[in-house]
Amino acid sequence: MDGIGSRDVDRAVDEMVRVLGPHESGDWQARAGALEWSCRQTAAHVAHDLLAYAGQLAARPAEAYLPFDLVVNAHAPAREVLGVVTACGRLLSTAVAAAAPGDRAWHWGPCDPAGFAAMGVAETLLHTHDITRGLGIAWRPPQDLCAGVLSRLFPGAPAGDPVQVLLWSTGRGELADRPRVTSWVWKAAVS
Repeated sequence: MDGIGSRDVDRAVDEMVRVLGPHESGDWQARAGALEWSCRQTAAHVAHDLLAYAGQLAARPAEAYLPFDLVVNAHAPAREVLGVVTACGRLLSTAVAAAAPGDRAWHWGPCDPAGFAAMGVAETLLHTHDITRGLGIAWRPPQDLCAGVLSRLFPGAPAGDPVQVLLWSTGRGELADRPRVTSWVWKAAVS
């Protein structure tokens, strides 16, 4: 994968909805994997981050996050929460597609459109993984999307299966001959 962009954001969101949509009657109040959040809260978090990244990229602030937030109705069923994820994912995808490669916006430093796309893909895939654990769904993130996230956000990650390496890099999995990751930060900012 040469770079990560708007189509990758669309693919990640489409995959989340494809995997989780058929399980809307599951227990979305169950804990999402090892997270403290429920499956429903985790899905709302994905929507929040996708919208925040879109807003940053559209407004291009240089020093902070924009002072807005997404509120998902606490009584909205899982199907509608996934609809909010889809809407926010499309907003990020559109913002990434409309941005010039040299555009920068703040995310703990200046971040380019590919960085925002990579963060959107990462949030979507990783939290889909968390939710599938909470709902008892067997699922594996797409290998090529994981490779793109690793390349852009975890440039020092070890070689290996991109899915396992991404899960390990974010404290969600084991990697042979390596200690379990308990604290991590991705590198989205560029110079």
